[in-house]
Amino acid sequence: MRLINVRAFLEREELIGKKMRVDRRTKVLQFRDDEATAYAILSHRWTNQEVDYGEMVDLAKMDRDESDEIRQRDGYRKILDSCKKAEEDGYEWLWVDTCCIDKRSSAELSEAINSMYRWYANARVCYAYLHDVSRGCFPTNSDDEEYPDFDGWPEWFSRGWTLQEMIAPSNVQFFNKDWWPIGDKRTLAPTLSIITRVPEDILTNGLSSNRPCVAQIMSWAADRTTTRVEDRAYSLLGLLDVNMPMLYGEGKKAFHRLQLEIIRVSNDQSIFAWGPYGRNPRAGSILADDPSFFRGCEEVEQMDHNEFIQYHKDNIPSEELPSVDEDRFGTFPITNRGIHIWMFLHPLDGSNSVFDAWLPCRYSSTSPPVRITLVLWNSNYYRYFTLPCPTEQTLKFRQVYLRYQDTQHNSATFEIDDSAITKDSGFTYLSTYPSKFTGNTFTLTGTDPLCVKIYSDSESLFAKPTSENSWEGYLISGYYNMLFRGPEHAQSTPLIRGSDGVWFKHTSLLGSTRTVQTSCAMWESSSKCGVKFEVSRHSNYGPDKWTNIYVEGTNDSSCDIWGLMIPYSPRSAFLNRYALFVDGTTMEFSMDPNGVELGDYGYLTDSDEFRPEGNIFADLRCLALELDILPRRHKIELEHEDISGGIEVEACGSVYRDVITLYNPIGLSLPNDPGFNSLLASLSARLTNKYLVTTVIQCDPHSFGQFHVHLTISYPVIVGLASPPPQYSSVPRPLYIIAKPFVWYHDEDQSPSVQPPIAPSRPQQGPLPNTPGELSEPGASQHQQTMPRSL
Repeated sequence: MRLINVRAFLEREELIGKKMRVDRRTKVLQFRDDEATAYAILSHRWTNQEVDYGEMVDLAKMDRDESDEIRQRDGYRKILDSCKKAEEDGYEWLWVDTCCIDKRSSAELSEAINSMYRWYANARVCYAYLHDVSRGCFPTNSDDEEYPDFDGWPEWFSRGWTLQEMIAPSNVQFFNKDWWPIGDKRTLAPTLSIITRVPEDILTNGLSSNRPCVAQIMSWAADRTTTRVEDRAYSLLGLLDVNMPMLYGEGKKAFHRLQLEIIRVSNDQSIFAWGPYGRNPRAGSILADDPSFFRGCEEVEQMDHNEFIQYHKDNIPSEELPSVDEDRFGTFPITNRGIHIWMFLHPLDGSNSVFDAWLPCRYSSTSPPVRITLVLWNSNYYRYFTLPCPTEQTLKFRQVYLRYQDTQHNSATFEIDDSAITKDSGFTYLSTYPSKFTGNTFTLTGTDPLCVKIYSDSESLFAKPTSENSWEGYLISGYYNMLFRGPEHAQSTPLIRGSDGVWFKHTSLLGSTRTVQTSCAMWESSSKCGVKFEVSRHSNYGPDKWTNIYVEGTNDSSCDIWGLMIPYSPRSAFLNRYALFVDGTTMEFSMDPNGVELGDYGYLTDSDEFRPEGNIFADLRCLALELDILPRRHKIELEHEDISGGIEVEACGSVYRDVITLYNPIGLSLPNDPGFNSLLASLSARLTNKYLVTTVIQCDPHSFGQFHVHLTISYPVIVGLASPPPQYSSVPRPLYIIAKPFVWYHDEDQSPSVQPPIAPSRPQQGPLPNTPGELSEPGASQHQQTMPRSL
């Protein structure tokens, strides 16, 4: 280690102060063996006026103004005063972290951090400088007025590095801002224990006398902070007796690496005993994100193997007892799949995915073993949080993989449309939990994975709370009930994010003949999921499970869930279908000899022929809606070779190849904007399961005609461009596309002949997701599941 030569430093300072010549060859910093050298060491709170290694070495080589600026810094005064104190106490050498480490060398910095606990432990005395203590005695009571930012105590007790600097040395002397002695660690042990939660015997005898479990040591650092995130982990290396390389820039991964290093050299399962403790629960990795997760573990202790087995013996099947040997139970290697470990698991009642796992440690000498909640996902187990729930009585001793890799918790934004509930179904919106989610757009995260909305109606068969406070308790109860059931739903919930089309499900309301239809669509262009609720009187929707329907428009940033269209796919492969290149994309059209118009709606015959019954634009004139709806225009392009005489189109028939020629074609389609989608919603009640003409090819009055007929079977398209021939006439035979608006779709009335194509469900894969739509029901679609009569 590099130490300050106390005499050389004080002599140099005296010469500089007297403006006398200084021998620049004098070495103020020298390497010494920490075990063979008697030295003092400084513990202090860093400021922005510290003196680094280069400034300490080159001070005598600087010009007068530069050296005077350094010598006037608070950091330099600390070094000077601690050197004076060391000389007074008879020490020739002093170590100060600000100037004894050349931080320009990453190798030296890494070595120093890994050795620092030992250096403090080997020091003959540690000077703890409390820069913000002005009184002449050590503060024995919390004082929020004097120390408002640090829980009523001096700042030194709030820093991460000073924890090991207090524990490691056997002799710690405390000084106030004027370097007046105000006590030592042994005599102040009772007060220090109150401030730091470190037991008195550790303060007086050190860690080697009776090393606590990992969770307890972590808890001492729970409320301490460091300037760099990584230092929250690095400052604990010596206390936990592990070493690892420094990688500044890795962020919270440093604390994950620290825990893995501990697991490699220890079988202390208390490292898994952390909890949220005031935080929102975070599901995922079995490892904690930082020491604050161990707050509340200051009394945790390990349990003897036999004592742990004795506690559970009545719940362990007799045939499993022989397998519970100490070697198997105390070994948990780290693999690329997860931490491979044997554990006692208690399945929660009614769940195949959520388990209580028992750890051989306890929160106090009189407490039962610690239990944590695990959730099973894709054969791996993840940490989970929920309120205590009943468990099955039989314990299962199982070999599991605990996922330690950092899981991604992507935020998910849900746009909720519940207007069909509040306007058409007689329900009244009551409240939302958590209350910070307001409005109908929710962005849920890994720490806020669930939002519950509650509704009520006059038909409830259940007793209603009579006060606002009662409703709040009802809502919170529903929230935690849903949080517990989330993993179960996740096993059957499709991965909506990134899937095509619309997912929907029907859920019967408990104690009611009503059914809620929940529809979800993922808009990739905006990373937002649209969720729509509808309530109906029907109860024959079948099982409560998600179904996927392919629809057009889910990648359109301007679309909403009202305007999504279910494409029509004819059953017969021999129906005439004409393919055109529209706006750079091939689209297939049907032909109607009787003529159809954009916006026509109707039904399909048994032979898949479209029969119009009305037109939505005509209906618009009968509705009290002030909407300005304009069709979209599209360019019809040449797809294949030029053929004189026009755009020539072939389509496959059952016997004939039908070829037509189009002149000056224009494509028109229905818009996808809020006004048009409102119209679709307004007509949905009476146009359920009707088909809609969404696109037509419009040409000159005499532009449609039969060009020629071949007695052959061929498919699909030939296209050519030309101007119309003189005096050409024919009966129009328009081309069109039909689809079914999703808002008009209700599967209880669908017959097999017109069932829309169902996209296959995507397989579940990847790490445990933690946002609704993955871990829980998508967005607010969980709302109808929370409590009776709530949606």
